[in-house]
Amino acid sequence: MTTAHTHKGAYSLGASFCAAVAIILLLVLNPGTTPVYATDVFGDLRQPGDASFVAGHRGDRSGAPENTLPALQRAIESPLEFVETDIARSSDGVPVLFHDRTLKRTTNGVGPLAARTLAELKTLDAGSWYSSEFTGERIPTLEEFLAIFAPSEKKALLELKGYWTPEDLAIVTELIEKAGVADRVIFMSFNLGSLSSAAALAPGIPRVAILRTLPEDVIGFARSFGVIGVVTESRLLRDRPELVDDMHTAGLGVMVYTLNSVETWAEARALGVDGIITDRPSHLDQWLAETAPGT
Repeated sequence: MTTAHTHKGAYSLGASFCAAVAIILLLVLNPGTTPVYATDVFGDLRQPGDASFVAGHRGDRSGAPENTLPALQRAIESPLEFVETDIARSSDGVPVLFHDRTLKRTTNGVGPLAARTLAELKTLDAGSWYSSEFTGERIPTLEEFLAIFAPSEKKALLELKGYWTPEDLAIVTELIEKAGVADRVIFMSFNLGSLSSAAALAPGIPRVAILRTLPEDVIGFARSFGVIGVVTESRLLRDRPELVDDMHTAGLGVMVYTLNSVETWAEARALGVDGIITDRPSHLDQWLAETAPGT
């Protein structure tokens, strides 16, 4: 292992420890905080064979460019219960909906998104890469998304990209409160520090950890970081099929990403996961309806 890897590993462990301490302090210093449970968000936790809820990955990008208002509007207008999107921030601190670190793949810009002001980002074409029909589509702000989300009855999975300090995240929680949707959003992140910041600023908004690897004690991990569940890859659950039932017994939810085929949907349903994040939400929703027991 190189020195760089050693430092990176030490940093990750340090960040995780600090996040855990922050969660514990939050609970100690705010004893009146009402806890949020997985069932508050997902309803009854699933059993093997039950239909999972469907979340449109970055909106419904089967018919519009990802993380644009048309894709998000398609998801909002569909029968789906959840829409999923990514929150990044411009160089002047404005939360925008964007997945990649750099602009090249989904816009006509180059370089890191975080190096551009909102005004600069708004000059970019975020649609023509997908289809000429969407030429001139812009990167939306979180505020613009919340304006079309608020009148709906949907729930939103909001992935915080990278590390957000409490100061960075304050504008996000303020916009959510202003839109009156705090009871219909869930924060997700790979970054435990960002989840800690979310817990400190808005303890009533549930949080979910996205995991590329599963710790030995997933339930203990979830308890330590104050999350209501995890999002992970179905291949990791395949090796530990008992884990979903154990999580449910502990009152914790399990979601999987990003599944786009009948084979993977069937496997996830057999495992009893609560939610499936997919690029093909309308197709998955139709498949679940067509293959439901008794149909």
